[in-house]
Amino acid sequence: MFTRNGRAITARGIKPVCPYQHKFENTYLFGAFSAINGNSFLLELPFCNTETFQIFLNEFSNENPTELKIIVLDNGAFHKSKSLIIPENIVLIFLPPYSPELNPAEKVWWLLKREFVCQTFKNMEDLKKHIDKSLEKIIHVNIIKSLCSYEYLVCKY
Repeated sequence: MFTRNGRAITARGIKPVCPYQHKFENTYLFGAFSAINGNSFLLELPFCNTETFQIFLNEFSNENPTELKIIVLDNGAFHKSKSLIIPENIVLIFLPPYSPELNPAEKVWWLLKREFVCQTFKNMEDLKKHIDKSLEKIIHVNIIKSLCSYEYLVCKY
């Protein structure tokens, strides 16, 4: 848990003042967003590692189990772990190294992170409440489609 500094308008030469907080408590959001229909699937987990990514894949696989799900990922070590068991209805596509701009989910994460600029939280429970409130504002079909509909993903006839 730490404070994200954002941009602010100030007089030239004046550094903006922002409350700051740094604690060593974490929570992690795993998510998948559809460029086709704007659906989303989010899971909050206590760690970001191979085991929790496996939990995410299993839960995501069970959501509409007859649907084929294609996930675009960066090259994080836990995304490529040999111990992962990829469910049959999920296909993982890896982006070239150092190209986060090609990952549509990054736009969703960027928008979510904007909700945390210059914010401090008394405890982890307050942070989680703010996450939920922020997700309610952002996670809507039209917003997800507008953020994630990259030309290389969506063919328009």
